[in-house]
Amino acid sequence: MLEDINVEQLTQDYAIPWGINLLLALIIFVVGRIVVSMILAFVNRIFRRRNTDEMLAGFINAILKSLLMLIVIIAALKKVGVDTTSLVALIGAAGLAIGLALQDSLKNFASGVLLIILRPFRKGDFIEAAGVSGVVENINIFSTVLGSVDNREITIPNGDIYSGAITNYSHRATRRVDLVFGIGYDDDLKKAKSLLEEIVKADERVLEEPEAVVAVHELADSSVNFVVRPWVKTADYWAVYWSLTEKVKLCFDEQGISIPYPQMDVHVQQEQS
Repeated sequence: MLEDINVEQLTQDYAIPWGINLLLALIIFVVGRIVVSMILAFVNRIFRRRNTDEMLAGFINAILKSLLMLIVIIAALKKVGVDTTSLVALIGAAGLAIGLALQDSLKNFASGVLLIILRPFRKGDFIEAAGVSGVVENINIFSTVLGSVDNREITIPNGDIYSGAITNYSHRATRRVDLVFGIGYDDDLKKAKSLLEEIVKADERVLEEPEAVVAVHELADSSVNFVVRPWVKTADYWAVYWSLTEKVKLCFDEQGISIPYPQMDVHVQQEQS
């Protein structure tokens, strides 16, 4: 029976057309990748001209690239002869099944989209979310990456961030430094308040507006507590916080004003036999 097979006819009817279609499919795939790269480059130029947030641009690029490459792959498979209608239906059914199985991942994806759209923080902001804090380094499709103050990399699922409170310490240009200093009940109250006001006023990083507050806040068990609340630029917050704390301690020591600490008096009663 092998002698009855017309090899030349088989080649012309099947091998050559299939080979041509395969070659065209490869061309479609290669050219499609080039076109996708050109489209993404064009979109990136638009983002740069409009000073679009880097995280937003990266997020949109990732989604756009995935969608465009899916279209290219479907077009290439169709040229080979694959029934793309059935393939699309299969992808849809698989997507539904995967979606039901990966509800948490979809939640993280949706949360990532909302974080990008609403933008409660940007790259470089110092935030506190999901019980951790750090500088925002990147926001991905499913998670956000923070860099901690001690240089650890922290990856948080987007769903955990969006479902809880987000504190952005870098969003506003100024912050208030809240300090509490206690003096003894026998110390000169007016003198201590005057010294605190002088220390705050002498620091050039403290803003004139809003005006700093120095006031008696509490008559505590073992001390009279002052609140000291100057306003500073956000970038100067910790530097001013630490500097004022040190200066107040040194100044109080020099001026003979005590900073009391909790004490307990123990009285021992001896029973007479």
